[in-house]
Amino acid sequence: VDYVSISDADRHPSLDYCATVYHGIPIEEYPFTGNPGSYLLFFGRIHPDKGTFEAIRLAQEAGLPLIIAGIIQDREYFDRFVAPYLDGDKIKYIGSVGPSKKGDLLGGALALIHLINFNEPFGISVIEAMACGTPVIAANRGSMPELIRHGGNGFLVERPEEALNCLQRVGKLSRRGCRDWVEAYFTVEVMVRRYMEVYTKIREK
Repeated sequence: VDYVSISDADRHPSLDYCATVYHGIPIEEYPFTGNPGSYLLFFGRIHPDKGTFEAIRLAQEAGLPLIIAGIIQDREYFDRFVAPYLDGDKIKYIGSVGPSKKGDLLGGALALIHLINFNEPFGISVIEAMACGTPVIAANRGSMPELIRHGGNGFLVERPEEALNCLQRVGKLSRRGCRDWVEAYFTVEVMVRRYMEVYTKIREK
C-alpha cells in the first residue's frame, strides 16, 4: 500500500509513504487585499485546541481589535474563556462565516492569529489567509513550519508570549509575498499536479 500524507507532520511512523501532497485551494475565490484594516482575526473552531483564548489575550496586550469567526465546538470553553471578554467593540464574535464573506474578512485582517495547542496536520485557514495577502502568527507545531516561512509570510512562536513581539513586525511583511507563496505551493492546480505525479510514479513501479 502506498500512502500519501497531507503534510510531513501528519506522517505516522509505522506507515510507508510515497509522497506528501498538500491541500490546495481555488485561489481565484480569495481576493488579494494589499491594504488591510487594523484588526486581528481568529478564524476556526472555538475549541481549546485552536487557541481562541490565546488570540484574545494577544489582542488585549497589543491593544488591537479582534474578530473571532467560527463554530462553537466546545460550549463550556466558549462560556468560560471567550464569552467574558466579548464587548462588541474590541473583541467581537461573529459566528460562522460563509464563502461569500470569507475573503473580505480574511483579507481585511492585519494578521491571522493561529496559536494552536495541538499538532495540527494541516491548516486550511492559514493558507486561505495568506491567499488574501494576510500573514499568519502561529504556534510552531504540527504542520505550521511547512506552511509558514518565519519572517517571510508570517511568524512561528514557541510560546504565546512571543507573539506580541512578532505582531509589532507583521506590518513589514510583504502581503503580495503571502499570496505568491500560496500560488506557488497551495492551489488546487498544484495539488492535482502533485497527485498526478504520484499516480504516475506508482503506475510505473
